[in-house]
Amino acid sequence: MNEVPNSAAMPAAPPDPLECTVLSDPTAPVAPFLPAQPAGDTSGAVAARAAMVARLEESGALGPGPVREALLALPRQILMPQAYVRRSAPDETQPRWELLDWTRQADRDELLERLHSGDSVAIQHDGEPILGRTAGSRRGGAMTAMSSTMSLTADLLQLLDLRPGQRVLDVGTGAGVTAAVACFVCGHDRVVTLDIDPHVTAAARERLLALGYQPTAVTGGGTAGRPDAGPYERVFVSFAVRRVPTALVEQLAPGGRALMTLGTSSPSWPGLAVVDKRPDGTVEAELRAVEFGHRAGAGFDRLFLSASFRKTITTADGSTQRTRVAPPADTARGMWLALDALYPGLVRHFGAEDLAIGAPECGSWMRVRPVGHRRWDVTTCGPRDIWAEVQDAAARWRAAGEPTEYRLHLDTGDVQRVTGPNGTLIWQLPHAPGDAR
Repeated sequence: MNEVPNSAAMPAAPPDPLECTVLSDPTAPVAPFLPAQPAGDTSGAVAARAAMVARLEESGALGPGPVREALLALPRQILMPQAYVRRSAPDETQPRWELLDWTRQADRDELLERLHSGDSVAIQHDGEPILGRTAGSRRGGAMTAMSSTMSLTADLLQLLDLRPGQRVLDVGTGAGVTAAVACFVCGHDRVVTLDIDPHVTAAARERLLALGYQPTAVTGGGTAGRPDAGPYERVFVSFAVRRVPTALVEQLAPGGRALMTLGTSSPSWPGLAVVDKRPDGTVEAELRAVEFGHRAGAGFDRLFLSASFRKTITTADGSTQRTRVAPPADTARGMWLALDALYPGLVRHFGAEDLAIGAPECGSWMRVRPVGHRRWDVTTCGPRDIWAEVQDAAARWRAAGEPTEYRLHLDTGDVQRVTGPNGTLIWQLPHAPGDAR
């Protein structure tokens, strides 16, 4: 059983949900549930936090409201007193990592910069225990838990529209940032945070307690949810799934909302599922084409382009044709999302100067380079004609009205379908194991 913190450090009790007045204005002030100055929050950390929030505001990723107030108040170094930085090149076969530790004075400046850079923050290496570990170097392996980029987190938490008194299910605890924001806005006894890794759960429970929060922090498969503590007004999934988990929709309260990244084997073109349950219990959902999404959950294998394959795509010879047909713009995200669904197995090389796409499973690739006014050279190689696939998807997307959002149908038994606004562009979400996290 967890030790109960000193009452002076405990957040104010959340309002009784039966007496809670729901805010109609998301920018209206909310009662903070975070101590004003938690132990260990230094002036340097406060300044770094304020600078991070200012950058998010300047970029348009964050606006006024309770999420902004929560991020300003949240001491990230208490939630993440240790974090990894990479000390090797991206393509090194045995990557080198350094675990920075807040208790080591020599690490503090670099750790503060890392925690407040806005980038994702790695907190676990190869499924290790997080509590009680020693700082220092690690070699090989992979990062298995992290805090997502702040622009993505801030944007989604604002879209989630958290309000005081709501019951929240946070699926994929990670470093506990989302759970902490939900505790700040909704009240810590209204929050359930769930992760498949017991080490992640244990660390988040202890560190949230250090902030004065005691949400229900449990270990289990994320796509199964936590039905005994529901229903929930808000459900937030911080890893990519192939299809919307039925259990999470069932645990959504009338008037509730769930958000999650829908992805395929490709990491290149994510979709955001926005699921709303109406007051009468009916479900309306849409799939939005977005630039960024969460990484895949446990058991969800993703394709990638190796260093040698990336070099092949950008430098090797193939069959070249000159065309006046422009490649689709990067901003035509609804088209790229459709391409990923209609022609799976493609991965974009975003580091290339020109449009470059590969199919790792069969070795096919394509690159498109401008060679003059409204002229492009298209070079292809391999059994798949990726340029033809791109053109077909683009034509079907234009015929559908060039949508950036699609309707997501969840009420047809076990089948989940995506349709364009005029019904001419349709695909089904796959049945596949391994969505649990």
